[in-house]
Amino acid sequence: MDLEEDLKNAVKVLKEGGVILYPTDTIWGLGCDATNEKAVKKIFEIKKREDSKSMLVLTDSAAKVERLVNDVPAIAWDLIDLSDKPLTIIYSNAKNMAPNLIAADGSVGIRVTKEEFSKKLCERFRSPIVSTSANISGEPSPANFQEISEEIKNAVDYIVSFRQDDKSKAKPSSIIQLEAGGVVKIIRE
Repeated sequence: MDLEEDLKNAVKVLKEGGVILYPTDTIWGLGCDATNEKAVKKIFEIKKREDSKSMLVLTDSAAKVERLVNDVPAIAWDLIDLSDKPLTIIYSNAKNMAPNLIAADGSVGIRVTKEEFSKKLCERFRSPIVSTSANISGEPSPANFQEISEEIKNAVDYIVSFRQDDKSKAKPSSIIQLEAGGVVKIIRE
């Protein structure tokens, strides 16, 4: 299947409230429409994860972060521009997302993806997409497609073909929390 067909299929499933298994700029992820509360709930069920544990979202451009967060700290733009590896930033005051995706303190992790498939998917879908590791909560995150369990594969509505044969080991993103007053807190380097 070609990239174009894969993107069309994935967007269709996302619009229908389904869950996809897709490659990102870090690991293979479970994804859904980040504005759809029922779809987000499905991912928590697939992962057997309590919904008090937050998940991050992907978007394709820094400009779209403003649609998801009230008052983006100025330093965020520099961090996004200067980062040479995937960077997840935890922002306060999330908005325009499913309530069960936003942490109890009102924060959410957002990453601007530069990876080919996930970037094009976000562009076409025109909404943020959940990205969480493709594993049951508490189990190790799969390093590539071959390590994803059959249980996860059988639970999703669509599995992207693109990059399934990529055997390189995925690395998690850096995580930074931006707090009021421009305070930067490094969660994971």
